[in-house]
Amino acid sequence: MNVEQIYYAQWLLSLYELSNKAIRIIQEKVPDPNELFRLPKEQLEMFLPPQYAQVLWKKCQEGLRSHGSGQEHVKCLFEALERRGMHFVAMGQPEYPARLTKIPDPPLGLYYSGKLPSDKSLSVAIIGSRECSEYGRHVAETLGRFLGERGAPVISGMARGVDGISQQAALLAGGESYGVLGCGVDVCYPKSNQKLYQTLTQHGGILSEYPPGTPPLAANFPVRNRIVSGLANAVVVVEAALKSGTSITVSLALDQGRDVYVVPGRVTDRLSDGCNQLIKQGAAVYTDPESFLEEIQQTFFLQSMGPKASVRPISGTAPALSSHSKDSDEGALGPTHDAKDDAKPSEPYGLPERLKIIWRVLDHTPKSVEEIQKDLSETISVQECTIRLMELVLTGKAKQVTTGQFVRQ
Repeated sequence: MNVEQIYYAQWLLSLYELSNKAIRIIQEKVPDPNELFRLPKEQLEMFLPPQYAQVLWKKCQEGLRSHGSGQEHVKCLFEALERRGMHFVAMGQPEYPARLTKIPDPPLGLYYSGKLPSDKSLSVAIIGSRECSEYGRHVAETLGRFLGERGAPVISGMARGVDGISQQAALLAGGESYGVLGCGVDVCYPKSNQKLYQTLTQHGGILSEYPPGTPPLAANFPVRNRIVSGLANAVVVVEAALKSGTSITVSLALDQGRDVYVVPGRVTDRLSDGCNQLIKQGAAVYTDPESFLEEIQQTFFLQSMGPKASVRPISGTAPALSSHSKDSDEGALGPTHDAKDDAKPSEPYGLPERLKIIWRVLDHTPKSVEEIQKDLSETISVQECTIRLMELVLTGKAKQVTTGQFVRQ
């Protein structure tokens, strides 16, 4: 990938109205920005849906008015980004995290401040409730500090509660941490984590697939979770309710083949209901940082030896819940995708009517949240539509195939 292609990729990704699928099509059909900026809207509509063609044509006209040529326009925008202390890496560049290239729907590019995580380091994603208990706080802090002292980067979403606590502990111990945001890298969210945000740019990094200036929209956070788990070798769930954003991350981690470890909680504690449910499904029980790190180091080492390597669970511990785990393909998180299921047209049995309404609109052509909302038989907000879609994903009745695009499962 040459410099001009990187400029071009950054500009396309900055057009948040376009889906990843649309961007891939544009790059394939028109690899030269100068050619793209000269195309009439009618020609764009030959390979793009009308709404995308309209947006793209308008942006091209704005660029021509600003800089005279497509190539100069995309170059100037990239240079402006760098002057603001932010960076961009496109898929295909050597610096792009190799782990993300192996997940479903990898981001086409990443904006970042600070640096990118190294694929040579064993990384751990620590996730959990924003309203964590003192018990959850203690576990997150202890594990984050332990990993930080041993040079294992902590990946999380910089949210309140478990995320921020574990990341702060890793940094205070002299380690690295990386925050994946559901907004632009120039937007600190939540604002209460401003100090953590600044420290991450110095001793790790802030990453996002969303262009600078993107506000923290609710629909962005479930999507960004695939990057949190995708950058890690293993995921540790500290505290989670039954239906939460943490459960979405776990589902994505399983699709990516990541091992999931869970901190058990009291059966009377609602913040541990999600964790205890995952343990019933076969997730490994996290008991202490020493044995946890020992086990994932074995897995990390054997993975580096090649695809034929395998690891036996340490005596006395359950195998980590993974995409190959016997119990991971059924249960609360729903069945894993099987191509044979595509032929089943009947409505899912036992699905609540409010979710069936969404399911009926879906088919095997990817649709955005806005397109789904428009086709519904009832009027609901985009936020409510997104929440219902995530529930369908968790039950295995829908699948997110690219950023903001869903199909029937």
